[in-house]
Amino acid sequence: MSTLQVHPVDEILPARQLFTFGLQHVLVMYAGAVAVPLILGSALGLTPSQVVTLINANLLTSGIATLIQTLGFWKFGARLPLIQGCSFIALAPMIMIGKEFGLTEVFGAVIAAGAITLAIAPVFSRLLRFFPPVVIGSLITIIGISLMPAAAVWLGGGHPGSAQFGAPANLLLGLATVAVTLVVYARFSGFIGNLSVLIGLFAGSLIAAAFGMTDFAQVSNAAWFELSPPMAFGMPQFSLTPILVMTLAMLVIMAETTGNCLAIGRLTGRPVDQRTLGNAFRADGLSTLLGGVFNSFPYNAFTQNTGLIALSNVKSRFVVASAGALMVLMGLFPKLGALIAAVPAPVLGGCAIVMFGMTTVAGIQELSRVQFEGTRNGIIVAVSVSVGVLPMSLPALFEHTGGALKLVLESGIFLGGVTAVVLNILLNPRRLNPGPQATEPGAVSGKCSE
Repeated sequence: MSTLQVHPVDEILPARQLFTFGLQHVLVMYAGAVAVPLILGSALGLTPSQVVTLINANLLTSGIATLIQTLGFWKFGARLPLIQGCSFIALAPMIMIGKEFGLTEVFGAVIAAGAITLAIAPVFSRLLRFFPPVVIGSLITIIGISLMPAAAVWLGGGHPGSAQFGAPANLLLGLATVAVTLVVYARFSGFIGNLSVLIGLFAGSLIAAAFGMTDFAQVSNAAWFELSPPMAFGMPQFSLTPILVMTLAMLVIMAETTGNCLAIGRLTGRPVDQRTLGNAFRADGLSTLLGGVFNSFPYNAFTQNTGLIALSNVKSRFVVASAGALMVLMGLFPKLGALIAAVPAPVLGGCAIVMFGMTTVAGIQELSRVQFEGTRNGIIVAVSVSVGVLPMSLPALFEHTGGALKLVLESGIFLGGVTAVVLNILLNPRRLNPGPQATEPGAVSGKCSE
Protein backbone atom coordinates (compact mmCIF):
# COMPACT_ATOMS: atom_id res chain seq x y z
CA MET A 1 0.00 0.00 0.00
CA SER A 2 1.45 3.37 -1.01
CA THR A 3 1.93 6.11 1.54
CA LEU A 4 1.64 9.84 0.96
CA GLN A 5 5.03 11.53 0.69
CA VAL A 6 5.57 14.41 3.11
CA HIS A 7 6.76 17.65 1.55
CA PRO A 8 10.21 18.72 2.85
CA VAL A 9 8.63 21.86 4.33
CA ASP A 10 6.30 19.74 6.49
CA GLU A 11 8.89 17.12 7.47
CA ILE A 12 9.35 16.67 11.22
CA LEU A 13 12.98 15.74 11.86
CA PRO A 14 14.30 13.86 14.92
CA ALA A 15 14.64 15.98 18.06
CA ARG A 16 18.44 16.14 17.87
CA GLN A 17 18.33 17.50 14.32
CA LEU A 18 15.55 19.94 15.15
CA PHE A 19 17.70 21.36 17.95
CA THR A 20 21.00 21.56 16.05
CA PHE A 21 19.54 22.96 12.83
CA GLY A 22 17.39 25.35 14.85
CA LEU A 23 20.41 26.52 16.85
CA GLN A 24 22.19 27.16 13.55
CA HIS A 25 19.40 29.54 12.53
CA VAL A 26 19.47 31.34 15.89
CA LEU A 27 23.23 31.89 15.73
CA VAL A 28 22.91 33.36 12.25
CA MET A 29 20.20 35.86 13.14
CA TYR A 30 21.09 36.70 16.77
CA ALA A 31 23.30 39.73 16.06
CA GLY A 32 20.61 41.31 13.89
CA ALA A 33 17.88 40.43 16.37
CA VAL A 34 19.42 42.39 19.25
CA ALA A 35 20.71 45.28 17.12
CA VAL A 36 17.36 47.10 16.92
CA PRO A 37 16.78 47.43 20.71
CA LEU A 38 20.47 48.30 21.24
CA ILE A 39 20.43 51.11 18.66
CA LEU A 40 17.02 52.41 19.73
CA GLY A 41 17.99 52.38 23.40
CA SER A 42 21.19 54.28 22.66
CA ALA A 43 19.43 56.84 20.44
CA LEU A 44 16.74 57.55 23.05
CA GLY A 45 19.15 57.65 26.00
CA LEU A 46 17.67 54.69 27.87
CA THR A 47 19.40 53.24 30.93
CA PRO A 48 21.29 49.92 30.64
CA SER A 49 18.56 48.13 32.60
CA GLN A 50 15.90 49.49 30.23
CA VAL A 51 17.91 48.32 27.21
CA VAL A 52 18.17 44.85 28.76
CA THR A 53 14.39 44.86 29.17
CA LEU A 54 14.01 45.71 25.47
CA ILE A 55 16.43 42.95 24.42
CA ASN A 56 14.74 40.27 26.54
CA ALA A 57 11.30 41.33 25.31
CA ASN A 58 12.58 41.33 21.73
CA LEU A 59 13.95 37.79 21.95
CA LEU A 60 10.79 36.49 23.61
CA THR A 61 8.41 38.03 21.06
CA SER A 62 10.72 37.15 18.13
CA GLY A 63 10.39 33.53 19.19
CA ILE A 64 6.61 33.81 19.47
CA ALA A 65 6.43 35.54 16.08
CA THR A 66 8.51 32.77 14.50
CA LEU A 67 6.23 30.10 15.97
CA ILE A 68 3.16 31.90 14.59
CA GLN A 69 4.71 32.22 11.12
CA THR A 70 6.04 28.65 10.88
CA LEU A 71 3.38 26.58 12.68
CA GLY A 72 0.42 28.81 11.93
CA PHE A 73 -3.16 28.71 13.11
CA TRP A 74 -6.36 29.50 11.24
CA LYS A 75 -5.46 32.28 8.75
CA PHE A 76 -2.26 33.31 10.52
CA GLY A 77 1.20 32.19 9.43
CA ALA A 78 2.69 31.27 6.06
CA ARG A 79 3.64 27.80 7.37
CA LEU A 80 7.02 28.22 5.71
CA PRO A 81 10.52 28.22 7.28
CA LEU A 82 10.52 31.98 7.95
CA ILE A 83 12.38 33.15 11.05
CA GLN A 84 11.03 36.42 12.44
CA GLY A 85 12.96 39.30 13.93
CA CYS A 86 12.65 43.04 14.54
CA SER A 87 12.71 44.91 11.25
CA PHE A 88 15.45 47.47 10.62
CA ILE A 89 13.02 49.29 8.33
CA ALA A 90 11.07 50.50 11.36
CA LEU A 91 14.19 51.59 13.30
CA ALA A 92 14.53 55.13 11.89
CA PRO A 93 10.78 55.90 12.28
CA MET A 94 10.83 54.59 15.86
CA ILE A 95 13.82 56.79 16.74
CA MET A 96 12.08 59.77 15.17
CA ILE A 97 8.83 59.09 17.07
CA GLY A 98 10.68 58.37 20.32
CA LYS A 99 12.64 61.62 20.24
CA GLU A 100 9.64 63.78 19.39
CA PHE A 101 6.78 62.04 21.23
CA GLY A 102 8.33 59.57 23.72
CA LEU A 103 8.71 55.81 24.05
CA THR A 104 5.07 55.16 24.97
CA GLU A 105 4.07 56.73 21.65
CA VAL A 106 6.47 54.35 19.89
CA PHE A 107 4.72 51.32 21.35
CA GLY A 108 1.30 52.83 20.66
CA ALA A 109 2.22 53.39 17.01
CA VAL A 110 3.56 49.82 16.76
CA ILE A 111 0.31 48.40 18.17
CA ALA A 112 -1.84 50.48 15.82
CA ALA A 113 0.30 49.69 12.76
CA GLY A 114 0.08 45.99 13.60
CA ALA A 115 -3.71 46.20 13.75
CA ILE A 116 -3.82 48.08 10.41
CA THR A 117 -1.59 45.42 8.83
CA LEU A 118 -4.05 42.77 9.98
CA ALA A 119 -6.88 44.68 8.32
CA ILE A 120 -5.21 45.25 4.94
CA ALA A 121 -3.49 41.83 4.64
CA PRO A 122 -6.14 40.36 2.27
CA VAL A 123 -5.91 43.40 -0.03
CA PHE A 124 -2.11 43.46 -0.15
CA SER A 125 -1.93 39.73 -0.90
CA ARG A 126 -3.85 40.26 -4.16
CA LEU A 127 -0.81 41.97 -5.68
CA LEU A 128 0.89 38.61 -6.27
CA ARG A 129 0.09 38.61 -10.00
CA PHE A 130 2.52 41.51 -10.37
CA PHE A 131 5.42 39.20 -9.36
CA PRO A 132 6.27 36.99 -12.37
CA PRO A 133 9.69 35.23 -12.49
CA VAL A 134 11.49 38.28 -13.90
CA VAL A 135 10.39 40.32 -10.87
CA ILE A 136 10.94 37.52 -8.36
CA GLY A 137 14.43 36.77 -9.68
CA SER A 138 15.41 40.43 -9.61
CA LEU A 139 14.05 40.81 -6.09
CA ILE A 140 15.86 37.76 -4.69
CA THR A 141 19.10 38.87 -6.35
CA ILE A 142 18.75 42.32 -4.78
CA ILE A 143 18.10 40.73 -1.38
CA GLY A 144 21.31 38.70 -1.59
CA ILE A 145 23.47 41.61 -2.75
CA SER A 146 21.99 44.05 -0.22
CA LEU A 147 22.98 41.76 2.64
CA MET A 148 26.71 41.94 1.83
CA PRO A 149 27.38 45.19 3.76
CA ALA A 150 26.17 43.43 6.92
CA ALA A 151 28.62 40.60 6.22
CA ALA A 152 31.41 43.16 5.74
CA VAL A 153 30.59 44.90 9.04
CA TRP A 154 30.67 41.62 10.93
CA LEU A 155 33.87 40.52 9.17
CA GLY A 156 35.62 43.74 10.20
CA GLY A 157 34.69 43.32 13.86
CA GLY A 158 31.14 44.64 14.15
CA HIS A 159 31.90 48.29 14.99
CA PRO A 160 33.03 50.32 11.93
CA GLY A 161 33.99 53.32 14.05
CA SER A 162 36.33 51.45 16.37
CA ALA A 163 40.13 51.45 16.06
CA GLN A 164 40.22 47.65 15.67
CA PHE A 165 37.70 47.51 12.84
CA GLY A 166 39.20 45.74 9.86
CA ALA A 167 42.25 44.58 11.84
CA PRO A 168 44.12 41.67 10.20
CA ALA A 169 43.21 39.41 13.13
CA ASN A 170 39.50 39.98 12.48
CA LEU A 171 39.84 39.32 8.76
CA LEU A 172 41.90 36.17 9.30
CA LEU A 173 39.37 34.88 11.84
CA GLY A 174 36.55 35.45 9.36
CA LEU A 175 38.43 33.77 6.52
CA ALA A 176 39.26 30.80 8.78
CA THR A 177 35.53 30.47 9.48
CA VAL A 178 34.80 30.55 5.74
CA ALA A 179 37.42 27.85 5.16
CA VAL A 180 36.02 25.52 7.84
CA THR A 181 32.46 26.03 6.56
CA LEU A 182 33.45 25.24 2.97
CA VAL A 183 35.53 22.19 3.92
CA VAL A 184 32.69 20.69 5.95
CA TYR A 185 30.15 21.49 3.21
CA ALA A 186 32.34 20.01 0.45
CA ARG A 187 33.72 16.93 2.23
CA PHE A 188 30.68 15.74 4.18
CA SER A 189 27.12 14.96 3.17
CA GLY A 190 23.88 14.36 5.02
CA PHE A 191 23.52 15.55 8.60
CA ILE A 192 27.13 16.75 9.04
CA GLY A 193 27.22 18.57 5.70
CA ASN A 194 23.98 20.38 6.50
CA LEU A 195 25.53 21.64 9.74
CA SER A 196 28.46 23.28 7.94
CA VAL A 197 27.49 26.78 9.11
CA LEU A 198 27.04 25.70 12.74
CA ILE A 199 30.36 23.83 12.70
CA GLY A 200 32.03 26.87 11.13
CA LEU A 201 30.60 29.09 13.86
CA PHE A 202 31.84 26.82 16.64
CA ALA A 203 35.25 26.33 15.05
CA GLY A 204 35.66 30.07 14.53
CA SER A 205 34.62 30.73 18.14
CA LEU A 206 37.16 28.19 19.43
CA ILE A 207 39.92 29.82 17.36
CA ALA A 208 38.89 33.24 18.71
CA ALA A 209 38.93 31.92 22.29
CA ALA A 210 42.41 30.47 21.79
CA PHE A 211 43.70 33.90 20.76
CA GLY A 212 41.80 35.87 23.40
CA MET A 213 39.29 37.38 20.97
CA THR A 214 36.13 36.44 22.88
CA ASP A 215 34.45 38.09 25.84
CA PHE A 216 32.27 36.03 28.16
CA ALA A 217 31.79 38.78 30.78
CA GLN A 218 28.16 39.29 29.81
CA VAL A 219 27.43 35.61 30.50
CA SER A 220 28.38 35.88 34.16
CA ASN A 221 26.57 39.23 34.52
CA ALA A 222 23.30 38.04 32.94
CA ALA A 223 20.40 36.88 35.12
CA TRP A 224 19.33 33.25 35.13
CA PHE A 225 15.63 34.07 34.70
CA GLU A 226 13.81 37.28 33.82
CA LEU A 227 10.32 37.91 32.45
CA SER A 228 9.67 41.29 30.92
CA PRO A 229 6.14 42.39 31.92
CA PRO A 230 3.85 43.84 29.26
CA MET A 231 3.78 47.64 29.01
CA ALA A 232 6.86 47.90 31.25
CA PHE A 233 7.45 51.49 30.08
CA GLY A 234 3.89 52.66 30.74
CA MET A 235 0.57 52.59 28.93
CA PRO A 236 0.99 52.99 25.16
CA GLN A 237 -0.13 56.34 23.77
CA PHE A 238 -1.81 56.75 20.39
CA SER A 239 -1.38 59.81 18.15
CA LEU A 240 -2.19 60.18 14.48
CA THR A 241 1.22 61.25 13.14
CA PRO A 242 3.26 58.45 14.77
CA ILE A 243 0.65 55.89 13.66
CA LEU A 244 0.80 57.09 10.05
CA VAL A 245 4.60 57.00 10.03
CA MET A 246 4.68 53.48 11.47
CA THR A 247 1.99 52.30 9.06
CA LEU A 248 4.11 53.48 6.13
CA ALA A 249 7.00 51.47 7.58
CA MET A 250 4.74 48.42 7.76
CA LEU A 251 3.82 48.82 4.07
CA VAL A 252 7.52 48.65 3.23
CA ILE A 253 7.89 45.64 5.55
CA MET A 254 4.98 43.90 3.77
CA ALA A 255 6.73 44.45 0.43
CA GLU A 256 9.88 42.86 1.84
CA THR A 257 7.83 40.03 3.33
CA THR A 258 6.51 39.37 -0.19
CA GLY A 259 10.05 39.05 -1.49
CA ASN A 260 11.14 36.82 1.39
CA CYS A 261 8.13 34.54 1.03
CA LEU A 262 8.65 34.19 -2.71
CA ALA A 263 12.35 33.45 -2.17
CA ILE A 264 11.67 30.79 0.47
CA GLY A 265 8.90 29.33 -1.68
CA ARG A 266 11.35 28.89 -4.54
CA LEU A 267 14.08 27.42 -2.34
CA THR A 268 11.77 24.93 -0.65
CA GLY A 269 9.80 23.92 -3.73
CA ARG A 270 6.49 25.15 -2.31
CA PRO A 271 5.27 27.99 -4.55
CA VAL A 272 3.69 30.88 -2.69
CA ASP A 273 0.10 31.75 -3.57
CA GLN A 274 -2.23 34.57 -2.58
CA ARG A 275 -3.51 32.77 0.50
CA THR A 276 0.01 32.08 1.77
CA LEU A 277 0.95 35.74 1.39
CA GLY A 278 -2.23 36.87 3.15
CA ASN A 279 -1.51 34.52 6.05
CA ALA A 280 2.09 35.76 6.22
CA PHE A 281 0.93 39.39 6.37
CA ARG A 282 -1.59 38.57 9.10
CA ALA A 283 1.18 36.90 11.10
CA ASP A 284 3.37 39.99 10.68
CA GLY A 285 0.49 42.19 11.84
CA LEU A 286 -0.36 40.04 14.85
CA SER A 287 3.29 39.71 15.88
CA THR A 288 3.81 43.45 15.56
CA LEU A 289 0.70 44.13 17.65
CA LEU A 290 1.90 41.73 20.35
CA GLY A 291 5.37 43.26 20.11
CA GLY A 292 3.99 46.69 20.96
CA VAL A 293 2.18 45.30 23.99
CA PHE A 294 5.26 43.42 25.22
CA ASN A 295 7.80 46.27 24.78
CA SER A 296 9.01 45.20 21.35
CA PHE A 297 8.81 46.27 17.73
CA PRO A 298 7.53 45.47 14.20
CA TYR A 299 8.47 42.05 12.82
CA ASN A 300 9.26 40.54 9.45
CA ALA A 301 11.17 37.57 8.08
CA PHE A 302 14.95 37.75 8.50
CA THR A 303 16.53 37.60 5.06
CA GLN A 304 19.84 36.39 6.51
CA ASN A 305 18.38 32.95 7.08
CA THR A 306 17.29 32.47 3.47
CA GLY A 307 20.89 31.76 2.51
CA LEU A 308 21.19 29.21 5.31
CA ILE A 309 18.26 27.24 3.90
CA ALA A 310 19.88 27.31 0.45
CA LEU A 311 23.24 26.20 1.85
CA SER A 312 22.04 23.47 4.23
CA ASN A 313 19.14 22.28 2.02
CA VAL A 314 17.13 21.72 5.22
CA LYS A 315 13.65 23.01 4.31
CA SER A 316 11.54 21.93 7.29
CA ARG A 317 9.47 24.68 8.87
CA PHE A 318 9.66 22.76 12.14
CA VAL A 319 13.41 23.39 12.25
CA VAL A 320 12.73 27.14 12.19
CA ALA A 321 9.94 26.61 14.74
CA SER A 322 12.54 25.03 17.04
CA ALA A 323 14.66 28.15 16.51
CA GLY A 324 11.63 30.17 17.65
CA ALA A 325 11.35 28.02 20.78
CA LEU A 326 15.05 28.62 21.49
CA MET A 327 14.51 32.39 21.22
CA VAL A 328 11.63 32.19 23.68
CA LEU A 329 13.98 30.43 26.12
CA MET A 330 16.64 33.07 25.48
CA GLY A 331 14.10 35.76 26.32
CA LEU A 332 13.22 34.01 29.56
CA PHE A 333 16.79 32.94 30.46
CA PRO A 334 19.14 35.85 29.63
CA LYS A 335 22.24 33.82 30.47
CA LEU A 336 21.54 31.56 27.48
CA GLY A 337 21.16 34.57 25.21
CA ALA A 338 24.40 36.08 26.54
CA LEU A 339 26.27 32.85 25.77
CA ILE A 340 25.12 32.87 22.14
CA ALA A 341 25.89 36.60 21.90
CA ALA A 342 29.52 35.81 22.75
CA VAL A 343 30.13 34.48 19.22
CA PRO A 344 32.65 37.00 17.76
CA ALA A 345 31.42 39.25 14.95
CA PRO A 346 34.17 38.19 12.46
CA VAL A 347 33.01 34.58 12.84
CA LEU A 348 29.47 35.63 11.92
CA GLY A 349 30.89 37.61 9.01
CA GLY A 350 32.73 34.56 7.66
CA CYS A 351 29.58 32.45 7.64
CA ALA A 352 27.56 35.35 6.23
CA ILE A 353 29.78 35.56 3.16
CA VAL A 354 28.79 32.03 2.22
CA MET A 355 25.11 32.27 3.16
CA PHE A 356 24.34 35.66 1.65
CA GLY A 357 26.10 34.58 -1.54
CA MET A 358 23.80 31.57 -1.70
CA THR A 359 20.80 33.91 -1.55
CA THR A 360 22.17 35.77 -4.57
CA VAL A 361 22.64 32.45 -6.37
CA ALA A 362 18.97 31.63 -5.68
CA GLY A 363 18.02 34.85 -7.47
CA ILE A 364 20.27 34.00 -10.43
CA GLN A 365 18.70 30.55 -10.63
CA GLU A 366 15.25 32.13 -10.73
CA LEU A 367 16.36 34.49 -13.50
CA SER A 368 17.60 31.49 -15.48
CA ARG A 369 13.92 30.52 -15.91
CA VAL A 370 13.18 33.86 -17.58
CA GLN A 371 13.15 34.22 -21.36
CA PHE A 372 15.44 37.12 -22.32
CA GLU A 373 15.82 36.66 -26.06
CA GLY A 374 13.16 38.57 -27.99
CA THR A 375 11.74 40.15 -24.80
CA ARG A 376 12.27 43.28 -22.70
CA ASN A 377 13.09 41.26 -19.59
CA GLY A 378 16.80 42.09 -19.80
CA ILE A 379 16.26 45.81 -19.29
CA ILE A 380 13.82 45.11 -16.43
CA VAL A 381 16.46 43.09 -14.56
CA ALA A 382 19.25 45.56 -15.40
CA VAL A 383 17.45 48.65 -14.12
CA SER A 384 15.70 47.11 -11.10
CA VAL A 385 18.86 45.42 -9.74
CA SER A 386 20.90 48.60 -10.31
CA VAL A 387 18.31 50.75 -8.53
CA GLY A 388 17.99 48.21 -5.73
CA VAL A 389 21.69 48.28 -4.84
CA LEU A 390 21.98 52.10 -4.87
CA PRO A 391 21.14 52.61 -1.15
CA MET A 392 23.66 49.90 -0.23
CA SER A 393 26.38 51.18 -2.58
CA LEU A 394 26.27 54.78 -1.38
CA PRO A 395 23.96 55.49 1.60
CA ALA A 396 24.85 59.21 1.44
CA LEU A 397 23.01 59.43 -1.90
CA PHE A 398 19.69 60.06 -0.13
CA GLU A 399 20.95 62.00 2.89
CA HIS A 400 19.14 65.19 1.83
CA THR A 401 15.74 63.48 1.80
CA GLY A 402 13.67 63.23 4.93
CA GLY A 403 10.54 61.84 6.54
CA ALA A 404 8.50 59.27 4.67
CA LEU A 405 10.50 59.64 1.44
CA LYS A 406 13.76 58.80 3.22
CA LEU A 407 12.14 55.71 4.74
CA VAL A 408 11.26 54.41 1.27
CA LEU A 409 14.50 55.35 -0.47
CA GLU A 410 16.73 53.75 2.16
CA SER A 411 15.24 50.30 1.52
CA GLY A 412 16.99 48.89 -1.52
CA ILE A 413 14.75 45.82 -1.51
CA PHE A 414 11.61 47.96 -1.60
CA LEU A 415 13.08 50.35 -4.18
CA GLY A 416 14.28 47.57 -6.50
CA GLY A 417 11.08 45.58 -6.08
CA VAL A 418 8.85 48.54 -6.97
CA THR A 419 11.08 49.33 -9.97
CA ALA A 420 10.84 45.75 -11.24
CA VAL A 421 7.05 45.67 -10.80
CA VAL A 422 6.51 49.04 -12.53
CA LEU A 423 8.84 48.22 -15.43
CA ASN A 424 7.19 44.83 -15.89
CA ILE A 425 3.76 46.51 -16.06
CA LEU A 426 4.99 49.06 -18.59
CA LEU A 427 7.14 46.78 -20.77
CA ASN A 428 5.25 43.48 -20.47
CA PRO A 429 1.58 44.51 -20.17
CA ARG A 430 0.25 41.39 -21.92
CA ARG A 431 1.96 39.13 -19.41
CA LEU A 432 -0.28 40.49 -16.65
CA ASN A 433 -3.33 38.94 -18.32
CA PRO A 434 -4.45 35.56 -16.97
CA GLY A 435 -4.42 33.93 -20.43
CA PRO A 436 -2.11 31.00 -21.15
CA GLN A 437 0.13 33.12 -23.38
CA ALA A 438 0.97 35.28 -20.36
CA THR A 439 2.51 32.49 -18.33
CA GLU A 440 6.30 32.15 -18.15
CA PRO A 441 8.03 28.91 -17.25
CA GLY A 442 8.24 28.57 -13.49
CA ALA A 443 5.73 31.31 -12.79
CA VAL A 444 4.08 31.47 -9.39
CA SER A 445 0.34 31.13 -9.53
CA GLY A 446 -1.59 33.85 -7.76
CA LYS A 447 -4.99 32.21 -8.10
CA CYS A 448 -6.37 31.24 -4.75
CA SER A 449 -9.50 32.09 -2.88
CA GLU A 450 -9.00 34.28 0.13
